[in-house]
Amino acid sequence: MTDRQWEIREVWASNLEAEMEIIRQVVTKFHYVAMDTEFPGVVARPIGSFTSKTDYHYQTLRCNVDLLKIIQLGLTFADEQGNFPASCTWQFNFTFNLSEDMYAQDSIDLLKNSGIDFHKFERDGIDVHDFGELLITSGLVLNDEIKWMSFHSGYDFGYLLKLLTFSALPAAEDDFFAMMRLYFPCIYDIKFMMKRCACAQQCICCFCTLSHGPANASCRNLRGGLNDLADDLDVVRYGPQHQAGSDSLLTAATFFKLRELFFENAIDNDKYMGVLFGLSGRAAAASAHATIENPPQKA
Repeated sequence: MTDRQWEIREVWASNLEAEMEIIRQVVTKFHYVAMDTEFPGVVARPIGSFTSKTDYHYQTLRCNVDLLKIIQLGLTFADEQGNFPASCTWQFNFTFNLSEDMYAQDSIDLLKNSGIDFHKFERDGIDVHDFGELLITSGLVLNDEIKWMSFHSGYDFGYLLKLLTFSALPAAEDDFFAMMRLYFPCIYDIKFMMKRCACAQQCICCFCTLSHGPANASCRNLRGGLNDLADDLDVVRYGPQHQAGSDSLLTAATFFKLRELFFENAIDNDKYMGVLFGLSGRAAAASAHATIENPPQKA
């Protein structure tokens, strides 16, 4: 990623249709889409009884997504080999009014410190209904050729479903994942992937240490958030942290580096596709994705 200049294309209400037209062309050749959102935090907790810890997590997600509004969406495009188009990253900025919309103050302070100007969002931001209508016809959703890359992304996909359906999220987690299977048939959550492969790597690291001395780079423990993982994998960030465009670009680069180092460029979809970290459902039917995702090797 160090051999080129990176551009994050800013999208506001005034250029939304023009930028979505470009994306409709890009997505015909670049089927891997990294996604990140910025949203105004967590302001509510559900009350009542819950069937499990993951049920509580989903109900917390649901009540906050229903109450709050998305602030930013970042999308970064790549092909199956991890190559990026000339224009690869878009940052969508939505209407948000600090005087009228609900938020958690610490989240807003974090976004302000990252460079977000909420006066511009109030004045020039994208209407979520306009974006949702364009997203439906973009080729990005309802399409099993599109592979979504994300990091700990339950809330991210919750806000996207809200944009697409103009309605509250389903009360039951199973129904939420049924909608996910419809709109986003193929998703990878890097947080889930790193936890699973970290467990496997512990056994490998023990063997490597006994056989060859201290563990090499491919046996490092994987932990923490996206920035920690990117640092561990020597992936460089471009753009400010806590802005969705930069975060989506980092997500894409980290996904392909993780796939190369820990999965030998072959991801078992039965194990990793369709699972969102922290939730118990699955957004991909295992029988429908029984093959190994094994792209051609880079030159």
